[in-house]
Amino acid sequence: VQLQASGGGLVQAGGSLRLSCAASGRTFTNYALGWFRQAPGKEREFVAAISESGSYTYYANSVKGRFTISRDNAKNTVYLQMNSLKPEDTAVYYCAASLYSPDTLRTTDEYDYWAQGTLVTVSS
Repeated sequence: VQLQASGGGLVQAGGSLRLSCAASGRTFTNYALGWFRQAPGKEREFVAAISESGSYTYYANSVKGRFTISRDNAKNTVYLQMNSLKPEDTAVYYCAASLYSPDTLRTTDEYDYWAQGTLVTVSS
């Protein structure tokens, strides 16, 4: 699976961004997808995940109610709509695919393929 993330940028606090991650190489509906982020000096942390069909979504408490994950299985793309952004959301964001051992979808070791990161910077 190849993943290509895009959509990062600089935004003011309170603003919105939508990240996209295009997938190729395997049947898209065979795997769950997630978004993680990593701020400078911190570990990579779970942000959101979505099941293979899109019927189930999961969020970190820190983004619940502000971020929405979705997938378009016809376009082989997963999205992360980020609203009401805060400076603490500043990080490199990564999308990832879980093919072989999905469980909670909240830990990095459940994911088998990763995109390069896309930087989100939220100014105060």
